[in-house]
Amino acid sequence: MKRFSEFVVGESFHSTCSISDDELGEYLKFSKIRNVFLEDKMKNNQKLVSGRAILSRMEGEFTRLDQIYGNHIIFLGTDGDPSWNNRNTRFLKPLHTNQVLKLKFTISEKLDIDREFGKIVIDYEGSTQDNELIIISKKNIYRIKKEPAQQSIKNKTQKQTSMD
Repeated sequence: MKRFSEFVVGESFHSTCSISDDELGEYLKFSKIRNVFLEDKMKNNQKLVSGRAILSRMEGEFTRLDQIYGNHIIFLGTDGDPSWNNRNTRFLKPLHTNQVLKLKFTISEKLDIDREFGKIVIDYEGSTQDNELIIISKKNIYRIKKEPAQQSIKNKTQKQTSMD
């Protein structure tokens, strides 16, 4: 796990994933999405994956990265990217169930909020095994505690021990 102070603008992290038929079914059931287009789109017995399902999986994979997991982090939202006509997310090609999705997460901004918290802004990219870009999502904003929970507990314990 990296601390807020260790993150560098321009730094990228990578992961891979896929979305199974069962996972897509669970997502559609939970989200209550009904879309005939999604129900009828099949390719080699693979279902078309909803864009929101792709984004949800990317978000989940981001929080599971070794560099991120263990931090107190919360998704605050998204901003349009002024250098990209204020767009945030674009789906460039379809993704089907069980298709491998290669993920890239890049820190595009890092800001102090106060003594306790900072913000990191993450740009997501997802591509196929053949490096065809499927999705771009810019300016995903996260609030992150500067000192992770484990470190806070350790520091409090050390202070109490030194006072005894």
